[in-house]
Amino acid sequence: MPSLEIPRDLLPSDGRFGCGPSKVRPEQIEHLRANAALLGTSHRQAPVKNLVGRVRSGLAELFAIPDGYEVLLGNGGSTAFWDMAAFSLIEKRSENLAFGEFGAKFAAAAAAPFLEKPHVIQVPGGQRADVEVLEGIDLYAWTHNETSTGVMAPVTRVHGDPGALTVIDATSAAGGVLFDAAEADVYYFAPQKNLASDGGLWFAHVTPAAIERIERIAASDRWIPEVLSLKNAVDNSRLDQTLNTPAIATLLLLESQLEWINGNGGLSWADARTTESSGALYDWAEASSFATPFVANPSDRSQVVATIDFDESIDAAAVAKTLRENGIVDTEPYRKLGRNQLRVATFTAIEPDDVRALIASIDWVLEHAPVPVG
Repeated sequence: MPSLEIPRDLLPSDGRFGCGPSKVRPEQIEHLRANAALLGTSHRQAPVKNLVGRVRSGLAELFAIPDGYEVLLGNGGSTAFWDMAAFSLIEKRSENLAFGEFGAKFAAAAAAPFLEKPHVIQVPGGQRADVEVLEGIDLYAWTHNETSTGVMAPVTRVHGDPGALTVIDATSAAGGVLFDAAEADVYYFAPQKNLASDGGLWFAHVTPAAIERIERIAASDRWIPEVLSLKNAVDNSRLDQTLNTPAIATLLLLESQLEWINGNGGLSWADARTTESSGALYDWAEASSFATPFVANPSDRSQVVATIDFDESIDAAAVAKTLRENGIVDTEPYRKLGRNQLRVATFTAIEPDDVRALIASIDWVLEHAPVPVG
């Protein structure tokens, strides 16, 4: 039994608010069950290749990618893609915006010994960095949404050098935030956030210019490990397969989520849901006497990952613990940020009414068991 029991009529219908892996809808599990015969079968044969093809088509529809763009996929998640980009997308030198944990990790990968030292623009957590157009930069990279801090950045092509690529890490934004696909050369992500699937794969939509860069680097004398070659990913994606065995369950969960989002109105519909959910949290925090949005600039606040700071008189960790005891899970802050805050995912699969129920539950906890710091 929890030490403090929140009234059942206040609790959300689903208590999963984690920033990844995220809530998976029951209908996705049913889709997985209905297609369980695909599990344990060859990914080189038509049934699984057809599944990959449907997922690629569903992503192209969701993001309304322009003619000539291609949807790629490969083994591993975004962490693998950072190394793949270092080997296969950065020609000489990149510029990396680091306004959170994951932008900084791509910057570290871009410091590979065969590349020139990247130009890294780093700002404190809760702020957003801006591009500086510099001579000699052939790739500009940042995150669409920083999962660690709750900062969101616009997807806007860098026009200072027509030969430079704009590369966006979209793992926690893809499928939940409206944007113009033509504004990025590479928009890559793992599907375990708004797309409500498991990890194990990465996806990207890429421009012809990015394909040309990938193929040119592959034809150079640069040594590229086979599993980190984006040229291999291009060749295999065109065959609706991956270099090595893919996570078929991940593909099935993703297929179901894509059908749900596209069937309800696509990315604009998903964007409206996440905006409603995150807006409820930010409005609540701004109206309270004990909480405030961590990201000070409203235009930089994420609509899919809301970070809320608490006054020092409240122990946010104790609040998160009490919520967890009542089945409301994964509201703890990013572990390396070290702030007295809650971090709440407002991904597409999460019902806005459940976010409002979460707020009511937090208020009830604070009213009935205020927890002092320490």
